[in-house]
Amino acid sequence: MDIKYQKRLAAEILDCGKERVWVDDTMLDEVIEAITREEVRDLINRDIIKKLPKEGNSRGRINYKKKQKSKGRRKGYGKRKGTKGARESSKDRWKKRIRSIRSELKYLRDEGYIDSSTYREFYNKSKGGTFEDRADMLLHLKMEGYIDEDYDLEQKGGD
Repeated sequence: MDIKYQKRLAAEILDCGKERVWVDDTMLDEVIEAITREEVRDLINRDIIKKLPKEGNSRGRINYKKKQKSKGRRKGYGKRKGTKGARESSKDRWKKRIRSIRSELKYLRDEGYIDSSTYREFYNKSKGGTFEDRADMLLHLKMEGYIDEDYDLEQKGGD
């Protein structure tokens, strides 16, 4: 009941590896009798011998990981390589910070919460790095009496 020879012939005819050759178990007697290429070709035409589809690597696990990462998971200290500045440069952090501060200042000026001289004063202070973030700048504005105490820190200005 050895069909190595028939499998090898079928693999050559089907142009694939021996592992991809499928033989119908119910027709083994017929397969064993086939000893020429012509007879093996006939078995292929009769679908007794077939070529199995290629097996690829599943992307399921990778797609799951990507979905988790997009949610902010799997990014702990153990997953990080490189310094803090390699993951996000100090310039990028500065840009993010200054843009939110400036958009808030513009919003406050345009809505009439502060006048243009206060706007310019705080614009220059923010350029000098006085404020850590948008909330810190709003806190300074409140402490110096430029905006009301009831102004909501979470209120979205520009960005």
